[in-house]
Formats: sequence, C-alpha cells, structure tokens
Amino acid sequence: MLNIIAIADDDFLVGRIEPEAEVDILISLGDLYDVTLQKAIDLYAPEHVIAVRGNHCVDQIFPAPTIDLHLQTIERFGLTFAGFAGSWQYKKVGNHMYTQDEAHQLLQNFPAVDVFIAHNSPRGIHERDTGIHQGFDAFIEYIDRAQPAYFLHGHQHCREVSYRGNTCIMGVYGEKNFILDL
Repeated sequence: MLNIIAIADDDFLVGRIEPEAEVDILISLGDLYDVTLQKAIDLYAPEHVIAVRGNHCVDQIFPAPTIDLHLQTIERFGLTFAGFAGSWQYKKVGNHMYTQDEAHQLLQNFPAVDVFIAHNSPRGIHERDTGIHQGFDAFIEYIDRAQPAYFLHGHQHCREVSYRGNTCIMGVYGEKNFILDL
C-alpha cells in the first residue's frame, strides 16, 4: 500500500492532515507557492515528491527534491506516474496555459501510465465553469486511450471523485490523503 498526500490550489489549506502512516509520495497539483510545497515536504517527510505547475505558478524549476512531471514519466513503487502542467489558455498572457489543440498535440502519443497528475481537469469533469475553468478535451481522449488507474487534478477547487471507465478521477483542493493498493 502507498500512502499519498496530494496538495493543490490553496496554500492556507496545506499542512493540516495528520497521516496515520509514513507518507510515500507527496504530489503537488499546482497553484501553490514553492514555500508551501517545502512546508509540506518538511511536515510530511515523504519518500518522493512529484509535481506539476498550475496556471498561477511561476515559470521556474522546482527546488530539489521535487520532480517536475510535466510531460515526463517516472516509476516509483512499481507504478508509472506522469503529468501535465497548467490550464486551458483563457487569457493571452500567463504561464503554463495551453489551447485545446496544443494539449491534444502534446498528449497525442503520450504513453500509458498508472497515475496521471495534472493541474487542470478533463473536459466536462469537475469543471467549475466552461470559461476560466474549462477542462482539457485531450485529457478525456488520453483517459479513453491509455486508461490510467488514477487521474488527479487541481484547478477546479473541488474535492470530488468521479470515474470514466475504470479510471478514478480525483479533484484535490487544499490537500487529500489517500492509500493506493499495489
């Protein structure tokens, strides 16, 4: 079993969980300050830290020990993880924003993984609105094609769990502690 804490979107809601077991992986889903991520690392002492940037994040490299998973894959504990930063491009200027077509092109041949982490949600799932908080069509296509076991996202300020086929889609706001059975 893997003990995971995922964090996203609200710096003031991070650091409030008391995990019952040692944290194996800390996952940041974006729109958090690097100092908040470091606070979570110091508090939870995870074995591994993986992250993606959100649309309100700076365009910088994550400080060690955090691994940026944007369009990257890694294997940990026998599971493959990958990620996608940012959101739908709802304004002309900003970091980590993509058009629907750009997201589609970037994920068109992306390999299948067990756990996919993203800042934005899939289109039509957990969306707050169809403007600023529009999800990516490319994520729906990726889920249908690759069928990851889990798809975690932030951006929508929700704590909802939905399914598309066999993929468990989790919205994270603040922080969420959960166990993955291996």
